[in-house]
Amino acid sequence: MNQADVSKLVSKLKINIKPRHRNLKNPDGPEGRLDKLRKTVTGLIKYERIELNYNRADETRGYAERLISEAIRYGDRHKPTMEMADFWLEEKQLIHKLFKVLVPRFENYTVSYTRMFKAPTSYPDATMQRAVLELRGNPFPPLNNDRSHNKNLLHNILLDAARKDFRREQYEKLSQSVINEQNKQKSDILKSNDIRNSSSNA
Repeated sequence: MNQADVSKLVSKLKINIKPRHRNLKNPDGPEGRLDKLRKTVTGLIKYERIELNYNRADETRGYAERLISEAIRYGDRHKPTMEMADFWLEEKQLIHKLFKVLVPRFENYTVSYTRMFKAPTSYPDATMQRAVLELRGNPFPPLNNDRSHNKNLLHNILLDAARKDFRREQYEKLSQSVINEQNKQKSDILKSNDIRNSSSNA
C-alpha cells in the first residue's frame, strides 16, 4: 500500500498544528471566534486565495485542512462529514464544490492542501503581520517564483551569450597582459645585456 492510500485510512493532517489554539481578539467571545473562523474557511473554499492577519490565517488553515481531509477520507455519503461541511461552509453551494471539485483535485496529494505565505507589511501603519492563505492548484498566478533553470528561455539564452562574450574579452585581456609582460621582460633583459656589453667594451 503506497503513501497516498495510507493517508486515506489514517486521519492525519499534513501540516504542523500548535498544541494550543491562537487567541483571536473578538468582542463576542468563543462564539464570535467560531463565526469569524467559519467566514474565513468559507472564503478560502470560495476564492481559493485570501489575504488576512497572520494569526487568523494560521488558525484557519488547520480547520480547512481537516475539512478537506475528512471529505477525501469519507466522501459525501458520510453523515458526520456532511454535518461538518454544513457547519464550516456558510454558503451551502460550496459543499458541492468541496466534494466535486476539491476532493478530486486533492485525493492523491501527499503534501498539504493549503499553502501560507507571509505578506508584505505596510509601515508605519501596520500593527499586525499579514499573510496569504491559498488552496494548492488554484487558478491564480503563483506567489513564489519558479527558480528552476531553463536554458531554452529567451532571457537565459541572451544571458548565456553575454556571459560567454564577457569571458572571452576577459581571457583576451589576460592573454594580452601576459604577452606584454613577457615582451617587457625580454626588453629589460636586452637593455641589461647592452649596458653590460657597453661597459665591458669601455
